[in-house]
Amino acid sequence: MEWIGVPAPIGVLGVAAAGGGICAVRFDGPPRGSPGLPTAPTSPPGQPDLRAAAEQLTAYFAGELTGFDLPLLMRGGSEFDRAVWHAIADIPYGETRTYGQVAAVVGEPDAARAVGVACNRNPLPILVGCHRVIGAGGKLVGFGGGLHRKRHLLELEARVRIESAFG
Repeated sequence: MEWIGVPAPIGVLGVAAAGGGICAVRFDGPPRGSPGLPTAPTSPPGQPDLRAAAEQLTAYFAGELTGFDLPLLMRGGSEFDRAVWHAIADIPYGETRTYGQVAAVVGEPDAARAVGVACNRNPLPILVGCHRVIGAGGKLVGFGGGLHRKRHLLELEARVRIESAFG
């Protein structure tokens, strides 16, 4: 597995690739001592998938990209976790769903808390938009990257949607 550091307004993101796809995103940069190239998006990393991830994440944070086109490897997690990750991947840019709504989509309408746990286990935050899952009544609750980052991501997407609608 090779890691890259991608500067972002919410802190340096650690992005990993292995086996032909992006397999991890971390909010606190690449793990210490990890093999790979901590780099800025302008310095091409060794793997084309990492270069593409850096370019697309930079464009996303600049408000220029509303969907990622990267090979993703969703490793680990239970069958339920993977069902949740696929459901949240289908939430459109700039939109939100409640934990309860996601639970219903995966066929477990009483499993809103379990959806929250699955979101916390999401190995590809931002790329698989778990920040788009919110509490009942629109409350910002629970996010592995911290609520300040969740708020930033949701505000970015809302602003870009408004700007593109009136552009």
